[in-house]
Amino acid sequence: MEKAIFVTGGAGFIGSAVVRYLINHTQHKVINIDKLTYAGHPENLSTVEDSKNYIYKKVDICNGALIRGLFDKYQPNAVIHLAAESHVDRSIDGSYDFIKTNVLGTHTLLEISRSYWKNLAGEEQKEFRFLHVSTDEVYGELGEEGYFQETTPYDPRSPYSASKASSDHLVRAWHHTYGMPVLITNCSNNYGPYQFPEKLIPVVILKALQRKNIPVYGTGENVRDWLFVEDHVRALLKVLNIGSVGGTYNIGGNNEKKNITVVRTICNILDKIRPKPDGSSYEDQITFVTDRPGHDFRYAIDASKIKNELGWIPKESFETGIEKTVKWYLNNIKWCEKVTNNNYNFERLGTKT
Repeated sequence: MEKAIFVTGGAGFIGSAVVRYLINHTQHKVINIDKLTYAGHPENLSTVEDSKNYIYKKVDICNGALIRGLFDKYQPNAVIHLAAESHVDRSIDGSYDFIKTNVLGTHTLLEISRSYWKNLAGEEQKEFRFLHVSTDEVYGELGEEGYFQETTPYDPRSPYSASKASSDHLVRAWHHTYGMPVLITNCSNNYGPYQFPEKLIPVVILKALQRKNIPVYGTGENVRDWLFVEDHVRALLKVLNIGSVGGTYNIGGNNEKKNITVVRTICNILDKIRPKPDGSSYEDQITFVTDRPGHDFRYAIDASKIKNELGWIPKESFETGIEKTVKWYLNNIKWCEKVTNNNYNFERLGTKT
C-alpha cells in the first residue's frame, strides 16, 4: 500500500539513508523536510532525487505555518522525525541552536501532527504514526559494566543530550496527555557512508589520507557501541510498521569498541588497501589531544527488546561495516570536498572554556 511519509532531516546522514531506503525498497511517497544546515546536503540524495516518489521541501521544522501547509498538501500517513542538531562538540561551543531545533522544533512538529491526526478519520487515524528518533546519550554514561535499557533513567551530560532528552519527554507527554500514536527509538553511535566529516570515523579516514595528525581525545579509552547506518534504517522501519504505540526501542549494533580501537582498525584497513609509498603505518599519525569537557566514558545498548518483539538484528558486524565505510570514503573524496566546501580541516570543537 502506498503511503506518504514525512522524513524530517532527510538530507542529513541518517535521514538520507532512510530516504534512500524508502525510495529504493517501497512504493511510498517520501517528503523530505530539511532546512539544509551545514550537515544536510542534497548530494546525499543524488541517487534518488529523480524518483517520482521523492519530494524535497527546504523548510525549518520551527516554522509552524510552513509545516502546517505541508501537512495540508501531502496528507502524510507517518512522520519520521530525524531533524536535529546532533554534534556534542558543537553543542558545547554553542547550545542555542540545539535547544531551538531539538526542543522547540520537536514541539512544533508534535502540535501540528496532533492537530492533523485528530482530524483524520477511520483507518487513516488509526494507522498514523509519529516516530521520534533519539540517542542513547540521553541515559548519561555507564561504568565498565551494564547496558542501557528502555527503562534506564535519563541522565544527560551535554547540551546536546539534554536537548534530545527534552524532546523525548515531550513526545511521551503528547502520547500520554493527548493519545498521540508516537514511537521513540534511542540508538547507539551510527557510522557508514555519507556521514558528515566531523564525526570520529570520517575524521580519522580523511586525516589519515591527508597525512595529517589523527586527533584522539584523551587516551582513547572511551567506549561506544557502533551501529551501521543501514542496520539502523531497517530497525526504524520495523518500529514504524509494527512497534507498539507509545513504546520505546533501543537500537544498538552489539559492537562495543574503545575509540582507540576504532582508530587503529581504520588505520589497519588503510594500510592494507591504500598503503603509504614509504611503507609506514597510518597509526603513526595518531595524536592524543586534550579531552572534551564532560566526555562520557562508556555507552552500551541492550537491544534485546527490539530483537525479541520485532525480530530485528543488525546484519553488519563492526569488521564488515567499517571496511565498507572506509572503502566508500576512498571512492567518494569528491563528495567530502563538496559538502565541506573543499575544506575538511575542521578546527577541533568543544574545548572552549
